[in-house]
Parts: sequence; structure tokens; C-alpha cells
Amino acid sequence: MLQAVRAIVAILILGIAVTIGYFIATRDKEMPTEIVKEVKTVFVKEVQNRTVPIVIPANGNLTAKNRLELYAEVQGVFRSSAHDFKPGQQYSRGQTLLNLDASEYYASVQAAKSELFNLITSIMPDLRLDYPDYYEKWQRYLDGFDINTSTPELPKTASEKERYFITGRGIFSSYYNVKNLEQRLGKYRIVAPFSGILTEALVNKGTLVRSGQKLGEFIDTSVYELEVAVSKRFSDLLEIGEEVRLSDRNDIENFMGKVVRINGRVDQATQTIRVFIEVKGSEKLKEGMYLQANLEARDEPDAISIPRQLLVDNSQIYVVKDSVLDLVEINPVYFSDKEAVISGLPDGTKYLSKSVPGAYAGMRVKIFEDQATPSE
Repeated sequence: MLQAVRAIVAILILGIAVTIGYFIATRDKEMPTEIVKEVKTVFVKEVQNRTVPIVIPANGNLTAKNRLELYAEVQGVFRSSAHDFKPGQQYSRGQTLLNLDASEYYASVQAAKSELFNLITSIMPDLRLDYPDYYEKWQRYLDGFDINTSTPELPKTASEKERYFITGRGIFSSYYNVKNLEQRLGKYRIVAPFSGILTEALVNKGTLVRSGQKLGEFIDTSVYELEVAVSKRFSDLLEIGEEVRLSDRNDIENFMGKVVRINGRVDQATQTIRVFIEVKGSEKLKEGMYLQANLEARDEPDAISIPRQLLVDNSQIYVVKDSVLDLVEINPVYFSDKEAVISGLPDGTKYLSKSVPGAYAGMRVKIFEDQATPSE
């Protein structure tokens, strides 16, 4: 009886094994023997070679071309100004920026002038007796001498005798002493050399100003300069007087400037050359304003401009030939941050206008037909 049970169990196990083996064999037969490869759809453009202007982008901040840092050369109390001496205040050319109290010094200047007048008056009797030929011109000088105005220039001496006589009486030394005092007196008043705006004010009316103290900063708002750094390989392509298009950070406002100076020294660290662009004629320009400059270096014939990410190793590009990708060599002419100017592709060549992940030479592709995007 036990042997019969064992035989039945063995037959069941064998049957199950045969059934499982059949299903496995059948499943393998139903699997496809050939894997269907996916054909990717790609976007292309046709090459249309033309003359491409090479534009060098550069940027920087505007600075006023005419700037006056105000420093005191004398000591005194800040008494007055043509306007409120505050940042943002405009002054016209010739208006007083600062006027320091010079009453004490003015008195010493007047005393020196009186001393000079007395010296010349004292020699007049001797001139009339010993040098009558020179008397008249010195008398006219005294008649025109006004102590409240700038001291006039002394008469020219006509002979050595006259010069020795005048020098011996100390008139020349007294005259130059007066002129020196008058020059220093003029430093108590600072005048605007050009029309502009006060950008910094460090003193207030009634403040005691000391010699050498900085008082503020005054700029001309009509002319600005933009300093930009350009790679030295393009330095020979730039010319003084060349017009440059400038734009703000958001490319909303546009201005026109021109190259006025090109530095003759290359920065050793960055291998760039400083170029200075003058821009004027707009009330929207402000000092410190960030601007983008587009310098037109040269025109490259028989070339196209493409996005830089389409290049492979900066020297190759994918083209489509008979629905197959091919990697061809090109001649890179110029690189910017986003664009590349290249040459070496015949007109009509279809190249990828958008990157394809996993692309390789020999890859079968299908061109997206519903596009009309020829190369610009």
C-alpha cells in the first residue's frame, strides 16, 4: 500500500514538472526575435551662408568724464553757496559752490596792497627829478590803482637804470607778495568749472573747514565714459571713433557711444585691453549705471551664427544626410557666451538646430517636417 502511494506522488510531481516545462518553452517561442529600434525625430535648419558681423559684448559701469573732487586749500567757516550744498543739487558754470569766511585774510591782503601803493608813491618825487622819462607811466599806474580790485600788472621797465631803481626800492618784491596773497584769497571761494550736479556733500553751512579737508564731489552730467575690457586678440580690430551700441541690463533703453581711447597695455592677469567709450546726450544716463556694449569688430564672409551648445568639442557639428546623423568638422571663427560664428558648411546642409540626447554618428533620425526655420 505504501509503495502505491509513493508511485502516485512521483507520477504527480513528474506531471507538474512536465507542465511547467511546457509553459516555459512556449513563452520563449512567443518572444519576438528582432528588437525594433526607435527612430528619433529631430529639428534641423538649412545652412545659408552670409556675411556675419562679429560683435564683441562687453559691460561696465558709467563714470562721469568730468569730475571735481572738492578739497579745501585754506581754513575758514563755510558761509554761503549759490544753492543748498546738498547731494543732487545742480549748479551752472561759474556759480559759487562754496564760499568760506575770508574776512581776516582779506584784511591782510588789503594791507599788502596799501603798502605797495605807498612804496610806489614814495618813489614818484625821485622819478620826476632823476628819471623824468619814466614818470608819466608810473603816474598813470597810480591813477588806475584800485585797492578794492585785483592789483594791475606793473609797468614794463624801459632800461636797466629804471629796473635797478625800482628793484632797489622793493617794489617788485612787494608786488609779487600782493599777487601771491590775492591768489590764496581766491581759494576761499570755489566756483563750478562746468554745469553739473553735486553728488556728495560732506560739510554744512557754518562748519569750520580745515585745509586739506574733503568737501564733496561735483560731476558733469552731460558726458559719461564706459570702461570695458576686450580680449587682446580683437584689439587690432577696434578703432578710435567707432560707434558702439549700448543697452541697459534689461535691454530696454539703448544709447549710442563712440570709442575715444584704447589703452596700449595688456592686463597680464586677464589678457584684456581697456577700451573707453564716450556716451552723452541723454538725461536717462546716470553715473554708476550698468551698461552692455556691443563692439562691432569685423564682418566674417560665408559664415553662419548658431547656438554654442550645438557644437561638439567646439570644432564639430551634427548634420543630417539621408536620415542619418553625421559628425562633420567646421571652422570656428568666434565664440560668445551663447553664440558661435562658424564657416565651412556648404549652403543647403541640414544641421541639428536643437540638441539630441545620446546622438552619435550613424544614428538614424527622422526630420520634423512641420518647420520653416531656415538658418538666419
